[in-house]
Amino acid sequence: MTQVNGLALTALTVGQVARQFDVTVRTLHHYDSIGLLVPSERTPAGYRLYDGEDITRLQHVVVYRRLGFALEEIALLLDGPSAGLGEHLRRQREAVTSRLDEMRDLVTAIDRALEKEMSGIKLTKQEQKELFGDSFSDDYAQEAERRWGGTEAWKQSQRYTKEDWVQIKAEGQVSSNALVAAMEAGLPATSEEAMDAAEQARLQIDKWFYDITPSFHRNLGDMYIADPRFTKTYEDMVPGMAQYVRDAIHANADRAEHRAGEQS
Repeated sequence: MTQVNGLALTALTVGQVARQFDVTVRTLHHYDSIGLLVPSERTPAGYRLYDGEDITRLQHVVVYRRLGFALEEIALLLDGPSAGLGEHLRRQREAVTSRLDEMRDLVTAIDRALEKEMSGIKLTKQEQKELFGDSFSDDYAQEAERRWGGTEAWKQSQRYTKEDWVQIKAEGQVSSNALVAAMEAGLPATSEEAMDAAEQARLQIDKWFYDITPSFHRNLGDMYIADPRFTKTYEDMVPGMAQYVRDAIHANADRAEHRAGEQS
């Protein structure tokens, strides 16, 4: 028996831990292989067993991951000099509190992005199909007009010609293709190639739709994994693409902040 928060706990198998924390067995094996969460016990047959301290550590890993920390950052936090339970809880509370304002901004970002994705473009049905495929329906456009018909972004979208939208789509495809190529090449989301593609996508939004800083672009990146509609757009390209794009956007914002700091 071990103790977790004062409660008796029998060592758990990898499958039991996976079910309890809603993670995959493969994820737990990965955490073990990189030394982030190494089970303290093994059965005589060599199967992993997680004791109370292991479970507590995993709880922190799960929370930090939900807050957007990279695995390398989490390892430093858990193994650093300030690794007490109270310190972790304070740090997590501060991170959650700071995210509340970000999430409010994210709601705005989602609406703006939906204005972009769901614009009621004044094209014929045939032109809509030619440009966007069969997935673009009248109901989709009508919903957009009902929700955002009075907004400035909607009014601007009505000024675009078919040629404008062809160019917008083509430019967006370039950055999407670059992100897919970086991912399929096995490059991390923090690579120059992935960050450059994320920056290209940001600049396209800034050019055609609304001002968007690298920092605010993070909110759109978070939306790509928070909103199933946008997640599907990227997952239809390559499985795992939504998370990769989100991470590349965050990495690009980090790079921009670092450069700004060097210039100040």
